[in-house]
Amino acid sequence: MTTAKKETATPWHKSKLKVGGILLAILLTAFTLRFTDNGHLPSGLFPDEAENGIDAITANTTGQYKLFYEANNGREGLFINLQALSLKVFGDNIAALRLWSNIFGTLTVLGVFLLGSELFGTYLAGLIGAWLTTFAYWAINFSRIGFRAVMVPFILTFAFYFLYRGLRTKKLHDFIFAGLIYGLGLHTYIAFRVSPLVLIMLFISLLITRENFLKNFWKHTLVFIIAMLITSAPMLLDFFYWNPQHYASRTSEISILNPATNQGHLLPLLGKTFGLSLAKYNFWGDQNMRQNYPPYPILNPITGVAFLIGLIYIFSKFFHLLWNRFRKGVRDKKLEVYVLILAWFFTLLIPEFLAAEGNPQALRAIGTIPVVMLIATLPFLWIIRKINSFGHSFKILVISMLIFAFGFIAIFDTVKYFFFFANNPKQKEAFDANLTDAAYWTNSLDSSTEKYILADEYTLRPQQFISHDTKNIFYTWPSHLDFIAPQTNNFVILLPDPKAELIKQVQEKFPNLKMYEHGKQNVDLFIEFKP
Repeated sequence: MTTAKKETATPWHKSKLKVGGILLAILLTAFTLRFTDNGHLPSGLFPDEAENGIDAITANTTGQYKLFYEANNGREGLFINLQALSLKVFGDNIAALRLWSNIFGTLTVLGVFLLGSELFGTYLAGLIGAWLTTFAYWAINFSRIGFRAVMVPFILTFAFYFLYRGLRTKKLHDFIFAGLIYGLGLHTYIAFRVSPLVLIMLFISLLITRENFLKNFWKHTLVFIIAMLITSAPMLLDFFYWNPQHYASRTSEISILNPATNQGHLLPLLGKTFGLSLAKYNFWGDQNMRQNYPPYPILNPITGVAFLIGLIYIFSKFFHLLWNRFRKGVRDKKLEVYVLILAWFFTLLIPEFLAAEGNPQALRAIGTIPVVMLIATLPFLWIIRKINSFGHSFKILVISMLIFAFGFIAIFDTVKYFFFFANNPKQKEAFDANLTDAAYWTNSLDSSTEKYILADEYTLRPQQFISHDTKNIFYTWPSHLDFIAPQTNNFVILLPDPKAELIKQVQEKFPNLKMYEHGKQNVDLFIEFKP
């Protein structure tokens, strides 16, 4: 007599089909949160974004796509050249200018899923990390602004994913992909330049944890380095041979290592900036509304607590495994995972805490987004893995709390961004909405009207992007007010960013003109003068 074996259902998080369906839903949600109304929210086109757009239009017009654009303190060219492509395809508008931020922000969610699954050995970890990244205010915000910095989290997640996948599969093509992607990072944002320290510390940990690592992986390591050099070579040549001044850029001016900045008090200043860089996650966030919703921390309460617990856990496991390795000779591959996480987190904080300007600074620490979400994943992962060991009533309670927690995370930051941030007048002020409104208003005027835009170079950027093909428009610096000489009586003088002294100067030169205010004071005010 035979007894039929009892079939057990495959856990949902081990079914590739179910995981794929959930991941697809998460990615669609992530893209929706990043793309929806991206031409109007944030309300203004910030001048730094506009400068990218101006360079992108110029590149499309001249056919000269540069490795490095020198205006605006210098910017690596890859992101701007991609923006040029989107402008060419979708037109010269704000939504097209921000599209690549939407795309890279969404791809970072995918990267966190892949890397989390690879590091922690389960799709469940990847899904939790992807969920946290999808709804994080910090990630949503920078995925909706046309800043090149948004590429850094994308590059790091995919480079480390293919690197770790290669360590598991021992396939050379994984190391090629990892190297090619990592090398592109040098074409992105200044903060990426510290990331080789992560690779160095990871390499040391691999030597410690894996017996005969160099013997088994020397080919793979060499392939990674060659692939990395292939994609990074153009920028390396530009920085260290063709144009060394590009590498220095603005960093030395604001570095706390600069004696003019630290005033002989380097260590106290370092302690302050480092403390602020850590505090922003849970206690006192970036106070710049372009980069956070002040005065609150950059993580929501539940993700913030999970991050702290996860960070403490990783520290304790790191020291425990390190002790076992050197005192007991135990090799544990988890040690290299914890080294990667800790090295990534603290190394990518360096651009923030070595700068003396505007701390805490969520933008300079943007490279920590993926690793922060992976650290916050660990407490959730531990609880979910323990669920089946709980009694029935406690199990129901824990599941209910998890549902509440993940629901809260999804709702909290979404509402914060799309309701509180969107409707806060300070948001318009932070993004200089008056400059954008003035440009659109200018475009609405008849083509025969002479349009004199009176503003400094920085203030003119949004106008120059939005009105770049507007006819009969003249850009004038305030110091050149005397050069304004209308040829007809059909003209306007526009002050996108009106200052009392400038208004007075215009009134003295053109006493017969009438002044009209548009928008609200200290929010989105611009002024028009006309006969």
